[in-house]
Amino acid sequence: MAEHWVAREWGSPNGWRLEEYEVARPDAGEVTIRVHAAGVNPADAKHVAAPRSGIELPTPIGYEVSGVVTAVGPRTEIVTGRVAVGDEVIAFRVRGGYATELTVPAQKVLRKPAGLTHAEAANLLLAGTTASAMLHAVGATRGETVLLHAASGAVGVSVLQQAAMQGIRVIGTAGRARFDEVRRFGGLPVEYGDGLLSRIRETMAGAGVTAVDAALDAAGTPEAVETSLALVNDRRRIVTIVAPAAAAEHGFLASSGADPETARYRDEARIHLVEAAEAGDIVVPVAREYPLAEAPQALAFLADGHPGGKIALIP
Repeated sequence: MAEHWVAREWGSPNGWRLEEYEVARPDAGEVTIRVHAAGVNPADAKHVAAPRSGIELPTPIGYEVSGVVTAVGPRTEIVTGRVAVGDEVIAFRVRGGYATELTVPAQKVLRKPAGLTHAEAANLLLAGTTASAMLHAVGATRGETVLLHAASGAVGVSVLQQAAMQGIRVIGTAGRARFDEVRRFGGLPVEYGDGLLSRIRETMAGAGVTAVDAALDAAGTPEAVETSLALVNDRRRIVTIVAPAAAAEHGFLASSGADPETARYRDEARIHLVEAAEAGDIVVPVAREYPLAEAPQALAFLADGHPGGKIALIP
């Protein structure tokens, strides 16, 4: 029997249960994966914290995994082509990734980038496709400068790397202790907090930047919203992934995987991210690994603030 984490009631991860279950045999268009690592994301807990459209309890937890194929349904290929038992793969936007094994639709499965560990690969696509969608939403292009709030977080680090690949300069807000991480991936760090706008303008002057072309908000604070509005005149070039109410109030963009158009774009971005990771152009910093049985503790560590990288659950 396999095991997986299940939410049987709305609330915190402390109420989840690790249960045994029978893994379905893969039908046509499906594969079964033995999980070597599951990515840990804020959405894992957020989506079952309170009643939410599209989710019915009980529901298994976890949206992305890395592992090895143990069974393949008839006439089945994954997104990146042929697949066989024993292949290393990643799966994204699945239900029930906090598991020892699971069967998933093949259109959610791609080959694992060989240069990444399972813990790294399990955390590539949710943050990576979110970052890609943000850059796409504001139409950022080579030679432009974007302001990125929460530049040292998981999505921020992926934005920095993808922007560097595209020749886009990034001014990134972060705590001073995380400046080296922002610089590591090509960003110009600025400390958030009182006086942020003036510090950004000082950084712009020092870098010879005359204007900020777009703003990407992964922080969601009033300070991030106000600074973005002050620096970017065209509100179609400001996007947030965490402050939809502010976006509605002020007339700028909110990016969400629940939006069908954004979901389609994120699906298209998956192959490019796998290829970039295989080429060594994208890395996934991992801060900590937890045993699968300690999923609630992993989510508590993530919720505590600044983990300094991604978190993986290891069956």
